[in-house]
Amino acid sequence: MQAPRALPPLARFPLHCVAAAVACVCADFAAAADTVRTAPVVITATRVEQSSLDVPAAIDSIDSRDLTEARLQANISETMQRVPGTYVQSRETYAQEQQITVRGFGARSQFGTRGVRLYVDGIPASTPDGQGGSGLFDYSSAKSIEVLRGPFSALYGNHSGGVVQILTEDGPQTPTASGSFSIGSYGTQRYGLKFGGQYGAVNAVASGSYLTTDGYRDRSSSERYLFNSKFGIKLDDRATLTITASFLDQPLDQDPLTLTAAQVAQNRRQANPNAATFNTRRSLDNKQAGVVYERQLTGEDSIRVLAYGGQRNNLGFLGLQGTPPTSSGGVSALSRDYAGLGGRWTRNTTVFGNQPLTVTAGADYDAALEDRKGYENVNGNIGVLKRNEFNRAMSWGTYGQAEWTPIQTVTGFVGLRYTQVSFQSSDFFITSQNPNDSGATRFSAWTPVIGALVRVTPLTNIYMNAGRSFETPTLIEVAYRNVGSGLNLDIRPSTSNHYEIGVKSLVTDNIRVNAAIFQIYTKDEIVVDGTPAIGRNTFKNAGRTERQGLELSATGDLGLGFGLHGAYTYLKATFAEAFTGGSGNVASGSQIPGVPRSFVYFDFTWRAQNDSGLFAGVEHRRATKVYANDINADFAAGYKVTDLRVGVNRNLDPFVVQLFARVNNIFSEEYIGAVAVNGANGQFYAPAPERNYLAGVSASMKF
Repeated sequence: MQAPRALPPLARFPLHCVAAAVACVCADFAAAADTVRTAPVVITATRVEQSSLDVPAAIDSIDSRDLTEARLQANISETMQRVPGTYVQSRETYAQEQQITVRGFGARSQFGTRGVRLYVDGIPASTPDGQGGSGLFDYSSAKSIEVLRGPFSALYGNHSGGVVQILTEDGPQTPTASGSFSIGSYGTQRYGLKFGGQYGAVNAVASGSYLTTDGYRDRSSSERYLFNSKFGIKLDDRATLTITASFLDQPLDQDPLTLTAAQVAQNRRQANPNAATFNTRRSLDNKQAGVVYERQLTGEDSIRVLAYGGQRNNLGFLGLQGTPPTSSGGVSALSRDYAGLGGRWTRNTTVFGNQPLTVTAGADYDAALEDRKGYENVNGNIGVLKRNEFNRAMSWGTYGQAEWTPIQTVTGFVGLRYTQVSFQSSDFFITSQNPNDSGATRFSAWTPVIGALVRVTPLTNIYMNAGRSFETPTLIEVAYRNVGSGLNLDIRPSTSNHYEIGVKSLVTDNIRVNAAIFQIYTKDEIVVDGTPAIGRNTFKNAGRTERQGLELSATGDLGLGFGLHGAYTYLKATFAEAFTGGSGNVASGSQIPGVPRSFVYFDFTWRAQNDSGLFAGVEHRRATKVYANDINADFAAGYKVTDLRVGVNRNLDPFVVQLFARVNNIFSEEYIGAVAVNGANGQFYAPAPERNYLAGVSASMKF
């Protein structure tokens, strides 16, 4: 573990950031101390339900209205950018799932999410090696999304940046059915159905949707079927059983591939020429089911046990032929079976008279078994076999955590987790020119966290914490080495030491403000090593990196029906040591690519204070430039994007109806929606749409 270093002085942050933080902390909150107010209830940080105001960590919750009202309800980028410290890149193709970064971690991922753990109702949506995708999230049936950043997320195991968890709503007490339809630019249509209710001891909710789009760019059409369900059964006064099931099917997602800067300037909507040559596309299906058993053993003790399993099949046609003797091919075929178990025990008690103490201990085990094959891509058709292997990834961990309030104004927290991740690959495609790539490796680490929260007033808390996180390379990143055959046994997990100080305050009856500063020191950051002529990406450890940042957010009711939510992130993420990587010689101090230095989001809303049900909103996002490679030679320019939405919610007994229309990017800003970090041949950029439109209607009825 690196020697602890002090948090950076505020002088190292931009002056306007310091002024904003001071203003938040010094706001006049004392006058309203007698008013009872609440902050969102969250569970992800400490695994126990409690107000986010009382959690000594940076955690935000996005509620169901923000997730669904006047939105397509298809992608996490629609709403997650309202959380400070996060940045979501939309690749504008469903063939590559959206990239989530938290405090600069996850930016190296060229498909899906790495470095950030994803969960659905406590069940992992990330594989044991740390690869995940938000495509499984069903926003229509969501109660909330919780986003945990910083040291406390280390208690979830293999990742560096944080945890994103979507929680499914319970069915309403009165059985209710609803339907929705949206239509928008580029041939986009979405149809949705949802049903839920309480039937004796059984609570149920089920949601299904169909999405189709031609896509903004050429060759980016897609269709998607998504189903999610949850059944809660009250077994007795002390025990419940929850059963979840989900299904995702994307039968054909075209992939336009990323472009060079010259291609973007020529025609930002074009597909890369290789997309037509190799008919790049993906088909995907994912089936999953889980069961959770919870019981209150005594007045102080409770247990929670879960089990889940699923299958994922993916067939991807890449933008290369894949003919060299040791190439893994231009067509990737994957069939993966996965499953897991988990359990925890919690005790809520008091010690030393009347001092509250909550203790939690648990363990979890996750495994994924996959058949992976590769073939030559012959003008979009499957050619001869180039890869045939069976892979196994397993992860298990055990953890303990305790929260103690020795005096009313101070709460302390301590936690410790041990995680072990192992990979095994058996190669069945061995020829005189393609050596045996079989191998096995294992990684493990202890990840501690400690924190404290001080209640300065009944409505303002200051917290601080520190901890260590541990992120292994994914199976893809460990699969090959630059020289020789077999697994890349030289690559090591990255470890990060996190330090954070924050303030949470309910500054008036209607305004909530959060602020946090953090410093992260990472050892052995994983980066691209190269893309050899054989067509295999390889990875290496870069040495030390540093991340220091400031996060601010404020949510409030301004009166007369007006409301405002704002979030600001400043992140200085740099390579602290020079190294040679896939893009060339990287100088010390170079910025980590894939994330902007600063990002601003605000959502200004209005709701009629009469029975008309009218509402409107203006969203604005502003980002600085994003570097596209480690050497900082290429970048996507900063941008400013504004969206406008209007609608009406009306109760037309027995129906509740919503109509909406929205204009995205109303000033038609030309900007880059995502960069492929260290992309080959300068093909870094995925352009985002200019001005586009969406309209929709939904109706629900109680039975």
